[in-house]
Amino acid sequence: MSIVKINVLTVPDEQREVLEKRFASRAGSVENSDGFEWFELLRPVEGTDTYLVYTRWRDEAAFQAWMEGPMKAAHQGGSGGSAEGAGGGAGTGAGAGAGERPRPAASASTLWSFEVVQQAAPKQG
Repeated sequence: MSIVKINVLTVPDEQREVLEKRFASRAGSVENSDGFEWFELLRPVEGTDTYLVYTRWRDEAAFQAWMEGPMKAAHQGGSGGSAEGAGGGAGTGAGAGAGERPRPAASASTLWSFEVVQQAAPKQG
């Protein structure tokens, strides 16, 4: 069954818009990865500075292949700048001078990993 990776990002109020724009600018960068199933960027609404980046993968091998390929390239400055952390792809493109690497919008990042044990979906027709 699938695995879920949740990147927990601590994002100060003044960096929220930056983070969201970086994810938006990278839309489509993970969708074509082998084994990719789902992505969501979750904005906090109840007095916290923690964003969640939810990704779902066919298996651990698919996630690791993405981390070693497209995600690694993003961290090294390829395809649009560095990323905000595993499980998402938020290039940090704007905000630095030529040749400088922009600061991450998140001040902290933790990766949670889960196996899907049960799931449900709405019944069709």
